[in-house]
Amino acid sequence: MTGFAPVEPATATGPAAELLAQVQRTLGATPNMTKAMANSPALLHGYLALSGALAGGELPVAVRERLALATAEYNGCEYCLSAHTYLGANVAKIDAAELDAARDAKSTDAHPQALLTLSDAIARGRGRVDSGALQAARDAGATDAEIGEVVGHLALNVLTNYFNILAEVDNDFPPVVPHSVV
Repeated sequence: MTGFAPVEPATATGPAAELLAQVQRTLGATPNMTKAMANSPALLHGYLALSGALAGGELPVAVRERLALATAEYNGCEYCLSAHTYLGANVAKIDAAELDAARDAKSTDAHPQALLTLSDAIARGRGRVDSGALQAARDAGATDAEIGEVVGHLALNVLTNYFNILAEVDNDFPPVVPHSVV
């Protein structure tokens, strides 16, 4: 049972129906999170717009999935950990060891590591980071565009983490439990 009643695509009307149809066309499925978000078409539209815009940015999908995993672990969101572990393995083709490491904002690849470290510092500092953290990311090759997108992905992932936790969205992915819950 979810905290928010899911809006089923077959019975949805108006903007919610249009947005859920867009999700189905884009993903080939309609995840429970989007059904719950459809209670507020404005929220679902905003999520889809930001997600779509960032998907067309500089950061490759493998980095985006790592960032999502680190944020989900930090916030203790089982739904997002589960979804991004699945997407990381099956879409971004990230191996299991790297997926697990990303949960702790770690990577064996220096560039993603720098972005994960920066994202973690931004989250923990609630946007405030010392100049050394920013310089370390730049020294590892991060561009201003990538750094900006790290902030965008952090905002997107916090949005979905908080929403899924609050709405008690039923997990429709193979479950991955946050370390803090284990």
